[in-house]
Amino acid sequence: MQNRIKTYTEHDALLKLSALCAVAEYCRADMQRKMRNWQISPDPEQDAEAKERILSRLLNEGFIDEERYAGAFVRDKFRYNRWGRTRIQQELRLKGIDAETIAQALQELPDDDEQETLRQLLDNKRRTVKGRNDYEINMKLIRFALSRGFSMETISKVLKTEV
Repeated sequence: MQNRIKTYTEHDALLKLSALCAVAEYCRADMQRKMRNWQISPDPEQDAEAKERILSRLLNEGFIDEERYAGAFVRDKFRYNRWGRTRIQQELRLKGIDAETIAQALQELPDDDEQETLRQLLDNKRRTVKGRNDYEINMKLIRFALSRGFSMETISKVLKTEV
């Protein structure tokens, strides 16, 4: 499938992106990704400048707020996707969110909630995991929990309380 370049005026691109931001939270990297296949000006240098002006305006007018985005991302991925802190942190880093903002957003997650979520995930997973002995089953559960982004410390606490 070929990427098709869409042509927009700077005003139309701003309207389109601001409408998206009014409906859901987006970060700067999301907006840059959306504009990657857009052409605002035939001259590549002017095109890059126009895209930067659009991003600046979205930031200045409050359509894009990295802190607000990180908080919403943390809450949603924890609550709905049931990801652990490590996975959430990695995904936010990939989106270009700075470490301080990530740390602030992750502070919203209480440790008890994380352990309870992991406990529920492991209880459900334990029903489907097959192994020759408890050691093998626990290793599979640990790998599963690590893949979901939970720390080894949290996994150990939860597995110890279940034994």
